[in-house]
Order: sequence, then structure tokens, then C-alpha cells
Amino acid sequence: MLTILKFIAILLVLGAIGVVGYAYLGDMSPDQRDITAPVTLDVD
Repeated sequence: MLTILKFIAILLVLGAIGVVGYAYLGDMSPDQRDITAPVTLDVD
């Protein structure tokens, strides 16, 4: 039983390291593009 808990703890630690590594090294930048929209102002 103790070996299973150790195995699960190791998997959790490795998973956390993997998520943090992906957050820092992964390409998570958004695609940038220009958006233009006509605006009508009703000024009296």
C-alpha cells in the first residue's frame, strides 16, 4: 500500500513539473490581427 502511495505522489510531482514547464516554455501567445469596424456617431 505504501508503494502505491509513493508512486502516486511521484506522478503528481512529475505532472506538476510538466504543467509548470509547459506554461513557461510552451507557445501560448495569442494570434494577433487588426480588426476594423465602422462606427457611426449620432451627435447633434
